[in-house]
Amino acid sequence: MDMPRRVSLFFTFVLTVVWLTGSSYAIPAFSRQYGTSCTTCHVNFPKLNDFGKAFKDAGFKFPKGDEDFIKVPPVMLGAPAQKELWPHTVFPGTIPGLPPIGLRYNQFFQYTSGNANNYYSSQNPGTGPGSVLGPSIPRTDFEAGFFSIFMAGNFGSDIAFWVDDDLSVSGANANGSLGDGYLRFVNAGRFLKLPNDAFTVRVGQFELDLPFTQARSINLSQYDIYAQANIGSSSQNVNNQFAMQDAAQGIEFSGGHQYGGYHYSLAVVNQNTSGGAAAAPPNVSSPGGFFSASNYKDIYGRFSYRFNLEKDPASRHDIQAAGATGPRDHTYLSLGTFFFKGRSVQRFSGLTSGGAADVLTAREPFYRVGGDFSFNYRTFNLFGLYMYGHDNDFLLNDPVAPTGFITGPAAKFNGGFLQADYLALPWLMAIMRYDHVQSTADFLNPTGGDYFMPVGSTRDRVTPGIQFLIHANIKASFEYAVRPRQALTYDENGKPVNPFRTNTATGALEFVY
Repeated sequence: MDMPRRVSLFFTFVLTVVWLTGSSYAIPAFSRQYGTSCTTCHVNFPKLNDFGKAFKDAGFKFPKGDEDFIKVPPVMLGAPAQKELWPHTVFPGTIPGLPPIGLRYNQFFQYTSGNANNYYSSQNPGTGPGSVLGPSIPRTDFEAGFFSIFMAGNFGSDIAFWVDDDLSVSGANANGSLGDGYLRFVNAGRFLKLPNDAFTVRVGQFELDLPFTQARSINLSQYDIYAQANIGSSSQNVNNQFAMQDAAQGIEFSGGHQYGGYHYSLAVVNQNTSGGAAAAPPNVSSPGGFFSASNYKDIYGRFSYRFNLEKDPASRHDIQAAGATGPRDHTYLSLGTFFFKGRSVQRFSGLTSGGAADVLTAREPFYRVGGDFSFNYRTFNLFGLYMYGHDNDFLLNDPVAPTGFITGPAAKFNGGFLQADYLALPWLMAIMRYDHVQSTADFLNPTGGDYFMPVGSTRDRVTPGIQFLIHANIKASFEYAVRPRQALTYDENGKPVNPFRTNTATGALEFVY
């Protein structure tokens, strides 16, 4: 069966499921507490609408009149009068009236148009059945996704909490791990007489305050630039495994709002730059585990400003814009910038100096800097991001008896993405995304390329997609990633021999409960 027919049959199946399914309401943790649908806070879960952003900013509470809307009252941990007796008694708080627990599960089917299997079997004689082939992407594959548990809520006194954990990934419990787990002290600036919502503190493990979330993205595939590590060429000592999508452990200070006006954040986090020995230059090893053996802390900062563009002044400054059909997202333009500064730890072991074995440690400064924008008009959202990465390269000052390091050429990369989301119907969203990444290693090492693109643009990707809400808590998704041609070998002129594409069609079903 050819590819167009496979795609057509998949769309027919999804549409049939959508049309034959009756209406219902989702019941994750917040839906239970407030007796409302997931679509109160989400455009297309987990993508937030303006009300959802305000709900999150307020510490997982309705931004106005929360006590009037909550259907399951919280349990008091002490009498309200204890507030007057503090500090001679424990300050009273609350816990949610129902356990604020939600579950999420997804599963996938992927079809790959071409890969190394095709190349070996069709282009190389003697690679028939029984031949030893290198690793390659399966042509078709069913795959379990992740099964996650998440808890979130408010303990009173504007203290919010969030914990999510992947119990299993790809059907294996060993692949699971903690995602975010933190306490968030909302509007802590009131103790310092600061303006309302000007200062909030978050402590624990959390995704960095990225312009567009990776951990809770609606896309089936990750943003390539967020996953970009910086691995230098074979002549460089750069093996920095840090990626912007990595969870961080530390403390974050923030303020403002996501639904209008200014927003800032400043995080101080542990190093997360451990490298892989397989990718390291000779005699280089990197610290194992999540942390490096250093007390140095990394810094992440972000600032953005959102201009709500509604004509009506009252609607412009409200949490949601008003229209003939009721509340909706504002028409807005948001502009932002972000910066990350850290050190990558690389170790040279097994060296000799004065007859004894030594270990020399290079702590290479690196930074990531970028800008972002988001434009929204009713049900159309166009947004994008650009990022530049720079790692200093420290080389041994003497290959025979080194005593320190000298500075070599920096390892660099740049790229980003541009995405358009269009909510054609309340349950139907169309997506188009372009990803672009290029790095020092791309330019120095001809690992790919296209006849119409220079080597170094090997990871450009165009990904259209479509998503259906079968219910407010059940979603079917499809995307098709179009990639440039690749090759396993090159001729004497550097031209690719028998190039092929690894385009992938991915379908997914997921639900939250």
